[in-house]
Amino acid sequence: MKTKITVLYYLRKSKVNGQGQMPIYQRITINNKRFDVSTGYYVDESKWSSEGSKIKGNTEEARLINGRLDMMRVIVYETEKKLFMNQITITIETFKNEFQGKKDRERMLIPIFEEHNRKIKELVGQEYAPGTLERYQTSLKHTKDFLFWKYNISDINIEKIDHSFIMEYEFYLRSERKCANNTAVKYIKNFHKIINQCIANGWINKDPFSNYKAKIKEVTREFLTEKEIEQIINKEFVSERLELVRDIFIFSCFTGLAYIDVKQLSANNISFGIDGDKWIFKNRQKTDTASKIPLLPMALEIINKYENYPVCKNENRLLPILSNQKMNSYLKEIADVCDINKELTFHIARHTFATTVTLSNGVPLETVSKMLGHTNLKTTQHYAKILDKKISDDMQILKEKFSKTDLSEIRKI
Repeated sequence: MKTKITVLYYLRKSKVNGQGQMPIYQRITINNKRFDVSTGYYVDESKWSSEGSKIKGNTEEARLINGRLDMMRVIVYETEKKLFMNQITITIETFKNEFQGKKDRERMLIPIFEEHNRKIKELVGQEYAPGTLERYQTSLKHTKDFLFWKYNISDINIEKIDHSFIMEYEFYLRSERKCANNTAVKYIKNFHKIINQCIANGWINKDPFSNYKAKIKEVTREFLTEKEIEQIINKEFVSERLELVRDIFIFSCFTGLAYIDVKQLSANNISFGIDGDKWIFKNRQKTDTASKIPLLPMALEIINKYENYPVCKNENRLLPILSNQKMNSYLKEIADVCDINKELTFHIARHTFATTVTLSNGVPLETVSKMLGHTNLKTTQHYAKILDKKISDDMQILKEKFSKTDLSEIRKI
């Protein structure tokens, strides 16, 4: 829309001075919105021409004041030109700020990022997992280090963040921080959220990410085979600590629940499903989507085993799970003693449920996705891509079908 600016001068009759003179005011109208500015000059009403918007005659007083009014008019249009050249949308607010020498206070990146992280910290356990806070805190640290590395500064005005800034930041993460591709993209994604908040609040007009394209590389997800699951289940542990970790890990292998969701389980999450058997009903911590999981015999057996465990009774937990760090540390021991040559972590249990326990045994992709609490079927499809056994089984059905068909009849077609 083309901006229309008009200027006129008038006498404000409500503010007569001691000599009976009236002040001359400048009225600036921008797209039908206006504001008035005092010129600082007074004149007798009889000397003022409302039609000409100036003092009548050719006296020295008239020439002086009319000349000043013309100069003030020129300043209005110079202000308009300056806003236009700086590609700033001309509104009554932006014009007034520039015209009167007022500028919006500078908004710096780091305080905005820190405030974002503070709010996440307040909501840990309600809307966010501790890992989410840790990820943004690390992202903030990388951002601070990048500013010092590239520009030798501790902070930057958000209006100075452009496409070049984003590309240099990504280069820093890959080169100086030695981040793998997907890790670098995730940190940039975290930073993008901060920029999106600035745009939503109207603090910046242009999105520096508009021409940036993330290049996530698909990663093969590690999981346990049926044989490896059996090795862990059948292993006799001397240490009660390793036995407990093994049991909770296997529980996750047969339910698909992530660490934080297992930790939050209580007896209230167990109820009877549509089939009359016991199910787990829980909203995932990460996405707040519902997971409804029928309890397989192995998972039910583990729940019953720890039903009267002191920690479970005293803290209303379904299972006496340790910290994620300790669980992963002990799982490495379990992998060693079970001769499993894989980097065993608790999250592998969730992948194992998706692949070996469900998809490999013919459970439909949509059903697995629902139990995992995925918000997008594409997320679940990643698991299906890595199942050579599933490909083999599906092709075996096709082979059997063709073996019953007269191939000579097909050739004729």
